Amino acid sequence: MDTIWPEALPKSKGPKYTLVADTIRKAIENKALEVGTKLPPVRELAYRLQITPGTVARAYTILTDEGLLQAEVGRGTFVAPPKSPLLDDVWARQLHLREDKYSADVSLFSPRLPDMGQVALIRECLKKVSQADPQLLMNYPTRDAYQPMRQAVVDWLSDLPLGPVTHDDVVLTHGGQNGLCLVFQTILRGAKPVVLVEDLSYAGFRRAGELMRAEVVGIKMDKWGIDPAAMEHVLRQTSVQAVCVSPEVQNPTGTHTPLERRKEVVEVARRYDLQIIEDDCYRMGDAREPSYRALAPERGWHVSSISKILTPALRVGFAIAPRERSVDLRRSAEYGYFGLAQPLAELTRLLLSDPRTAQVAKDVRARMGEYVRVAVNALGGFDLNWAPDVPFVWLNLPSGWRAAAFSRAAEREGIQLRSADEFALRDGRAPNAVRIAMNGHVSLDRFEDAMQRLRRLLDNPPEQISV
Repeated sequence: MDTIWPEALPKSKGPKYTLVADTIRKAIENKALEVGTKLPPVRELAYRLQITPGTVARAYTILTDEGLLQAEVGRGTFVAPPKSPLLDDVWARQLHLREDKYSADVSLFSPRLPDMGQVALIRECLKKVSQADPQLLMNYPTRDAYQPMRQAVVDWLSDLPLGPVTHDDVVLTHGGQNGLCLVFQTILRGAKPVVLVEDLSYAGFRRAGELMRAEVVGIKMDKWGIDPAAMEHVLRQTSVQAVCVSPEVQNPTGTHTPLERRKEVVEVARRYDLQIIEDDCYRMGDAREPSYRALAPERGWHVSSISKILTPALRVGFAIAPRERSVDLRRSAEYGYFGLAQPLAELTRLLLSDPRTAQVAKDVRARMGEYVRVAVNALGGFDLNWAPDVPFVWLNLPSGWRAAAFSRAAEREGIQLRSADEFALRDGRAPNAVRIAMNGHVSLDRFEDAMQRLRRLLDNPPEQISV
């Protein structure tokens, strides 16, 4: 550590805290500071460099927010291990919290649905599958064999304004993310295709694009969603094949895109022959506007699943192409994985066809709404975007907090949530905001306790990360 510091900071333009941060950052990059190295206490380094402790503290904060350093209460500040670019935080971070009845830990990382009867229904359906024709368990899936399952999906989605849909238009997928990948495989062409997303958007868009070797470009958004003027500005300069949007429930902000804005997006897409991929996985309630597939039937693609209304455990989703592209989408699925396993497809048919399932979904939505009300009661005095049928809230942090620092402070309190940085592109800029998901696996009392802990953090930002 001593080898990277002069006796005093050299003269340089710009703030001194930036110079301190740059020195540490370069030392980490060239391995002069290895993972686990403990940095000097703030006052000690400030004395050595003849600068104020606040300057050093600010440099440490910047690097901690970047994930290069990690602060441990009572121990000091250390060089953090590098994050793998291949691991999404859903897998890398979500699993280590204990959520048994003896623990105060609560994951608010992704929505967790309460059991309102779906577990019993799934078990009942599994029993029926186990007693079905043995051929169901012994043969490859076929297109004709899946027709009843696809029809069950059409009936399940019958209240959704998708435009004309038949069972031939539905492709069964392994959840919504698989559906997005499948649509990308069908649409994207060339060595380096370009896909547009909103500046803050579901990280799965980026992951799917990376798998297809696509360049993912962020577009400015406002309170109504993607900005058509900013979108057209990029399209004038770049050849783009598709745009990904979540107009009913924008993930992570919870924004809803009104009809007029959707029509503007469609007009731009038609002028530049752009495909529109709509991710509808977070909608729990009724759709408030026509889907892009209904508004632009020649270029609207729709992806949804049962993960946010019944269960994510089955990994069942649906992708629906524009009518003239249905064969292309079906071919991508059949060439890629043949189709869902026949027992899983039959299980899903039984579940979606059961007249009790619709009521269970309503009960799940109502119960999740109770968690939303608890969150709003505790945090409503802050800048909070929420809706009763959206399983998360978006919190713009008050002055004194950075998003990454607040997420780490919450995790030290046993509460796991997602920073806005996790929804921004790698070269994008994120606001100081966090997404707080509802967790129906814990009691309302325990959830309320977690909200109160977050409120106390918001009211009392630690001195070392205040601005």
